[in-house]
Amino acid sequence: MKNDELVTPVVKWVGGKRQLLPEIKKYIPSHYSTYYEPFVGGGAVLFHLQPKKAVINDINEELINLYQVIKDNVDELIEDLKKHKNEAEYFYKIRELDRDIEKYRKLSPVQKASRIHYLNKTCYNGLFRVNSQGQFNTPFGRYKNPNIVNEATLRAVSEYFNRANITFKCCDFEEAVKGARKGSFIYFDPPYDPISDTSSFTGYDKGGFNREEQKRLKKLCDRLDKRGINFLLSNSKTEFILELYKDYNIEIVQANRTINSKGNGRGAVDEILVMNYG
Repeated sequence: MKNDELVTPVVKWVGGKRQLLPEIKKYIPSHYSTYYEPFVGGGAVLFHLQPKKAVINDINEELINLYQVIKDNVDELIEDLKKHKNEAEYFYKIRELDRDIEKYRKLSPVQKASRIHYLNKTCYNGLFRVNSQGQFNTPFGRYKNPNIVNEATLRAVSEYFNRANITFKCCDFEEAVKGARKGSFIYFDPPYDPISDTSSFTGYDKGGFNREEQKRLKKLCDRLDKRGINFLLSNSKTEFILELYKDYNIEIVQANRTINSKGNGRGAVDEILVMNYG
C-alpha cells in the first residue's frame, strides 16, 4: 500500500528531521520487522516511512499524550482546537495553565493535547521549550495566520496510527527499546551534542541531555550491535561524537536548520549519521 503523503509532522520540533529526510532515506534498511524510535519528537522519519509495526517513545509526556489523543480522539481534538485564539493575552493565559498543578490535572487528555498543539502553532519560532520545572516557557509568536487547526494532517496521522500497529511509550530511551529483537530497526535522534557552549538546547524536557547521557546511549548502541540489531543514529558533527562512534560507519550530511534564536545561526550545518551496517 502506498504511503499517505498527508501523514506529516503535526508539531514543529527543534531538531526536526524534515530537512534531512532525503539523506536519512538513503541509509534506512529496506526490510525490518518492527521500527523503533526512542526520541520520536516531531516524527518526520516515522511519518515518512509509515511502518506497519512501530514502537515510538519520547520522554516528553505532553507530546506522547498528543499522539495518543490524535489516535483515539481526533474529532474531539479538532473541535477543541477551534476554540483557541491567536492573541497574546489569550496565549499567555493558556500557557500559564501548567503553573497550577491542581488546575492542570483537571484538564482532560484532549484538553491537554489541544493546549500543547495550540501553543506549538502560535509560540515564537515553534520552539517547544520547558523550564527546569517542566513548564512551557516559549513566548508568543505574533504570527498573522497560524495553522492552529491543521485538520487534514491530524486526520491523516490519526488514520495512520489506527491502521498500523503502533505502541506509544513515555519512558527512558533504554527502556523504550527493551522489546527489540534481531530484525528490528532502531532510529535514534537524541538531543544533539552542542557544537558550541552557546548553542546548547536540550529544553524539550526538564531533564536535559548531557554528555553522560550521550555516553549511555553509545553503550546501548554497543549492546544492540552485539545482538545483531540494526540502528541508525543522527547527531551533530562534534569531535566528541565523532570519537564516541569511531568504530561505526559514519556519514557526514548537511542539514538546514530553521530554528535558531539568531537569524544568522540558521542555514546549512554538518551533521552525522552513524550506523552499524554497511
